[in-house]
Amino acid sequence: MFTNNTIIRVRYSETDRMGYSYYGNYATYFEVARVEALRSLGINYKTLEDEGILLPVVEYSIRFIKPAFYDDELLIRTIIPTRPTVRARFEYETLRGEQLLNKAWTELVFFDKISEKPVRCPLHLEKLLSPFFPT
Repeated sequence: MFTNNTIIRVRYSETDRMGYSYYGNYATYFEVARVEALRSLGINYKTLEDEGILLPVVEYSIRFIKPAFYDDELLIRTIIPTRPTVRARFEYETLRGEQLLNKAWTELVFFDKISEKPVRCPLHLEKLLSPFFPT
């Protein structure tokens, strides 16, 4: 299992009339956390795309527990719980201090830009993740 933490601060423009971080923002927060998790491994999303590999989200689910508010500092814990194959699952926990605000997951597919078909996880990403998934 691979885990990475990313800090995000809720901006004023991201809040709704109740003062909560608007629920639709979390997809963006998770994208930022996912990109940073891969970057911490030495994988750059742009480089993957330049190599012809796209990673569209095919499923997304979130369970809200408590709201976040303007200027809250959020820790987004990103977890890759299983070795990626053609699909990669990312799980997220959003925390404000010790308080769990939500849990979510996304599933992405490795997609060849030219053939427009799903492909296996690129070998260089597989190698970087292998220490986290001993056989």
